[in-house]
Amino acid sequence: MSGQQRERVLSAALFERERELSVVERAVYGLCGREMQCENQKESTENEEALEAGESAGTTGVAEREGGLLLISGEAGLGKTALLTHVRRVAGERDDCTVLFGRGSKSAERVPFAVVRQLLQPELAAMPQEARRELLGDWHDIAGPALGITPPVGPLADPQGVRDGLDWVITQLAFNGKPLVVIVDDAHWADPESLAWITSFAVRLREMPLLIVLAYRPEELPDHTPGFKELVAGRVARPVELHALTPEAVAGLVREALGPGADDPFCREVWAVTGGNAYEAVELIAKARDRDMDPVEESAALLRELGAAARGKGLVARLEQLGSAVTRFAYASAVLGTEIELSLAANLAGMGPTEAKQRADQLREARILTGDTTLEFVHPLIATAVYRAIPAGTRTAMHGQAAWLSADAGKGVAVSARHLLEVHPDADADVVGQLRAAAREHLAVGAPDAARRCLERALLEPPPEEDRAMLLYELGCAALLISPQTTVNHLRAALALPDLSEELRVDAAFRLSQAYAHNSQLDKAAEVVADQAQRMPPGPGRMRLQAAHYMWKGVQVDGDDAIDCSRRIAELARDLKGQDNAERTLLVLRAFDGMLRSENSLEIGEFIDRVLVDGKLPDGLGWTNAEWGFEIPSQIGIVCSYTDRLDEADELSYQAVRAFEVAGWSGAHLAFAHDLRGLVFRRRGDLAEAERALRKGLHLAHRLGPGLPIQWDGMCLLIDTLLARGKVDEAQEVAEANSFLPPYSPGIALPDAACLAGRLLLARGKTKEAVEELEAAGRRLEERGRHNTLWAPWAFDLAFAIKDEEPERARTLVGQAIQHAMRFGTDTAIGEALRLAARVDAPRERPERLSKAVAHLRMSPCRYELAAALVDHGVALRECGHKAEAVERLREGLELSERCGADGLVRTARAELVELGVEKEGEPTD
Repeated sequence: MSGQQRERVLSAALFERERELSVVERAVYGLCGREMQCENQKESTENEEALEAGESAGTTGVAEREGGLLLISGEAGLGKTALLTHVRRVAGERDDCTVLFGRGSKSAERVPFAVVRQLLQPELAAMPQEARRELLGDWHDIAGPALGITPPVGPLADPQGVRDGLDWVITQLAFNGKPLVVIVDDAHWADPESLAWITSFAVRLREMPLLIVLAYRPEELPDHTPGFKELVAGRVARPVELHALTPEAVAGLVREALGPGADDPFCREVWAVTGGNAYEAVELIAKARDRDMDPVEESAALLRELGAAARGKGLVARLEQLGSAVTRFAYASAVLGTEIELSLAANLAGMGPTEAKQRADQLREARILTGDTTLEFVHPLIATAVYRAIPAGTRTAMHGQAAWLSADAGKGVAVSARHLLEVHPDADADVVGQLRAAAREHLAVGAPDAARRCLERALLEPPPEEDRAMLLYELGCAALLISPQTTVNHLRAALALPDLSEELRVDAAFRLSQAYAHNSQLDKAAEVVADQAQRMPPGPGRMRLQAAHYMWKGVQVDGDDAIDCSRRIAELARDLKGQDNAERTLLVLRAFDGMLRSENSLEIGEFIDRVLVDGKLPDGLGWTNAEWGFEIPSQIGIVCSYTDRLDEADELSYQAVRAFEVAGWSGAHLAFAHDLRGLVFRRRGDLAEAERALRKGLHLAHRLGPGLPIQWDGMCLLIDTLLARGKVDEAQEVAEANSFLPPYSPGIALPDAACLAGRLLLARGKTKEAVEELEAAGRRLEERGRHNTLWAPWAFDLAFAIKDEEPERARTLVGQAIQHAMRFGTDTAIGEALRLAARVDAPRERPERLSKAVAHLRMSPCRYELAAALVDHGVALRECGHKAEAVERLREGLELSERCGADGLVRTARAELVELGVEKEGEPTD
């Protein structure tokens, strides 16, 4: 098809599309932020229709740039591509606009980031290398492999991190250059990785100089990206829905092509045969013109037969009439898919370059192919019809040949694998090797689902028996980031086979336990590593599995053997010096367990000191280390936070955020890193910073899906921080939004979830419900020997709730809790225990207890607890008539509360100062 013919077809496909053209033109000019005059305007009634569709009407000047999302939907052949071509032309003609274009295709749907690369590679490739590296910044090694502009730097990339890197790239292009128009045709056929990124990014475009235009068939929405279905069904986009042409529009097309003498019955029959489908109408009219058909009623009977030749079996029959060589070349082109290289199609069709060029020319003349050295089908409908016409056996064989030809042509294993997925299993070890290589590449660019497809297909080949266990292991590892249950199935199968090496068996068991843990099955996580440890000879592998066993046991909330487990950990760790990472891991577990049990904090600190090397994490126990996982350094950070080693905890949390960001791990790992930062800020008393960090962590965790274990720490810490700030209503909102209800997480949360639930109920005035919650929490914790009063202050809260009805029991609870705090021995634990205990004391006894609390907390790094003790002490002194001392304490407490961001304490201190007559209501203290 010539360029002139193609323009005529595109123009014809835009018949009766004045409103749609007006909408897309306004979108482009709105993005560019300049005065515009729509090229296609009708009467004001049509502008009113646009307004009803959510568009701004008419020819008004646009003062500001406005980005957004434009969705163009319609069945095949209704003119979506023509409308997008018009958008590309309108935007491309402007000097102040950059156009990025990509197209989904059924043939490349299994090639990860295929559409992303179409969109961004041309723009990035045009940049000097230094400019490109500067543009990507820290994301160069994370997003670069997915974009195909740099090789992977590691074996595994986090999919969310890659998406975040792509966000960065597109945002930098939009803000640092010209406004962007990003156009994707046939989005329903986009590869899952590209479509997931586009979907996640498209919901936040309004404030950006970026317009995304997506065209898709609503009846073919993909199941692999449910978010895209939600996007097109939502209200965040401007919808443009294409409908079939009216009889009048088809008549206009007929008369434009065949002359004004075309009569009404003939025009009506063209409409009836094509159903108003723009593509089919244009094709039918072209065939009528090719046959010099007289456009009158007598010729109308021939139209149905002629129309059948434009689609389905009729099109294939027309193709076969061109000869077997032309048909073979068309088949080869259909197998290769989009962006068909002439030389590759020639090799696949088994013909030389000269003949291939001739056959391509014939297919262009027949309006089946278009393009020169790089070919493509004129329309996806034609590509689909040709592909389906290939006999099944021939099609399979051609895909197998295409895989090897693509590899020889340097297309990469990802392209080859796309063809191998279509080949029938035949116990071919080479096919297994190619698919495994493709899976490794997919994992390295952040496409674990594509890796899973390759490995599952390799498993069906099947592989040589001695490789089966290794393949199952690789498949389990590939699914770890996307499907814990799939990981469980494959790794269990791998462990059941005898061919895994000892090293891989240990690693498979460890990863299997991680999958169970990520699926909230901590009991099974502990069980599987214990079982495999018993089968291992003494050595580092066995110790690694034992450490994993105690790690998962130690973080269980309801482990019935928690006391026995603590005893065994203590026995194992007693004489360890921290000579290797297996020993260091057991020491960390010992310290974490001791912290929960409220053992002496100095002894706990000694265990941590045996682990750290010059105050830093040792090699092999870093945040991104795959052998031991991020759980071990996490426990070090938590222990330091609760034992007043906040400088070390702060450095660890900062390192965690940085390490995960550099590695591109933007999922659960980075979410927890921000939670740990929030914990450190909360312990320091910087409540505003704590809230910001925790909200960020919780946001990152929610991107992974609902109800995951990682969300509990962020949720609990955020609720605790909001309560410390005096924001009870906001704390309740967070609880409701995150389903903070029993049953709570099976894993330990920070702070303890049930204790926090009781505290939240108390703050809301629901004392009876709070007592029930706190009593249940206390029984559970006491049975398991976990007495840390900073992490789980249930006894103080329960004593406060029952002090009027059961004063003796309240005093007993307080006394026992103080003993636990004294045994722990940090100034924060002792001071906070004394402060909370004073709430149960008689008024005359409170000042003395609170004076001791203040003395301890002045030596603590935790500023909020000191502020609370100062304010409580001031209130107690006022109640006992010690005005001067009360004013001094309240003013100091007020100043510190303001620095902490503790709004509730600020309100209390000011109200007390007003009561004392040293401050007027509504006026700040000097």
